[in-house]
Amino acid sequence: MSEIPWPSLPYSRRGALRLGGRVLTGAALAGLAATGAVRSVAASTSSGGGLLERPLRIGYLPITDASTLLVAYERGLLAEAGIDAERPVLFRSWDSLAQALTTDQVDVVHMLMPMALQLRIAKKAPLKVVAWGHTNGSALTVAPRITDVAQLAGFQVAIPFWWSVHNVLLQRMLAAAGLKAVTGKPSAAAGTVGLLVMSPADMVPALQAGSIAGFVVADPFSALAEAGGAGHVLRFLGDVWKDHACCAVTVREDLATRHPEATTALVTSVVKAQQWLSGHRAQGARTLGPTGFLPQPVKAIDKVFTRTVAAYRDVLRHPAWQGQRLGFSAFPAASYTASLVELMDRTTVDGDTSFLSGLTGAAAHRELVDDRFATQALSAAGLPLVRSRKELIAP
Repeated sequence: MSEIPWPSLPYSRRGALRLGGRVLTGAALAGLAATGAVRSVAASTSSGGGLLERPLRIGYLPITDASTLLVAYERGLLAEAGIDAERPVLFRSWDSLAQALTTDQVDVVHMLMPMALQLRIAKKAPLKVVAWGHTNGSALTVAPRITDVAQLAGFQVAIPFWWSVHNVLLQRMLAAAGLKAVTGKPSAAAGTVGLLVMSPADMVPALQAGSIAGFVVADPFSALAEAGGAGHVLRFLGDVWKDHACCAVTVREDLATRHPEATTALVTSVVKAQQWLSGHRAQGARTLGPTGFLPQPVKAIDKVFTRTVAAYRDVLRHPAWQGQRLGFSAFPAASYTASLVELMDRTTVDGDTSFLSGLTGAAAHRELVDDRFATQALSAAGLPLVRSRKELIAP
């Protein structure tokens, strides 16, 4: 392929906010407003009610990964379970969302599984994964001229965060095509692809402008790129790792330890939201879009829930996996955590990776995940507990 110049964006990987060294500092509190919270998330002064005796505080990014938490609130499932909750607060970046959780500004968020693991293991952050929020729901979206992963050599691809399933699986796809991810300038001759951390909301405009060759992120941004002609889906991540968990329902550790009944009620609400979304896919977008939770067009959100195998026959390598659409599963399987740790240890990031040295999947799962609440919620609903499964990864 002849080399086509792609101008660099006015972003840098070091310019992206790095959570690592400052997530637990007091300075992070003062910066919350500047780093992305749409409104103040200071602890509520309301006496509240229900199991917590105060309103539950929910934080989220405006992506479809947040669907189950948002539906649990919007459809009154939290209230039915005995939890009084404030309207969920929208954040603009993973950094600000994590700051809010670790500094006790919110109680529960949906968080990237690799990010949660890095924070818990490397930084001893006071958080616990109590359930999966969803499965699948992300895609590698590329410029119209790109038809094969190998053509990304010499170009930049945007990712939402270094410690994300998006980065992990992008690098598996690159390796399978004989390419190598780098944090610096890419070279077509050397077969390298430059990685660039970027806010999801900036990715479609950057692709449209030709500043990047592609991006890999949660939906509905692939649907937005398709609708506007900026690019097309090259691979769905659910077609690379079957039913993988991108984001997990993550709570402050003291919520799980001091308020187990409330945490069980929270997870029960998430399970019910998953069941509702699974059976009402056509209504999912109308529930999330018009209320202002997700700012994207309803049509793009709807596509995430209703994509069919037939519409992406030329994209899917494993059509039986149904990797083209958002899926729902709550139990945080230990086999998934173990595979994730192994893959993270083989992933290039701009940051410290020493916490992965000698870390076993079993140890990581014990430290990060508390599955008591998902066990109770799923058992009460008569749903199966998939404690271990065969992880199918085929980049």
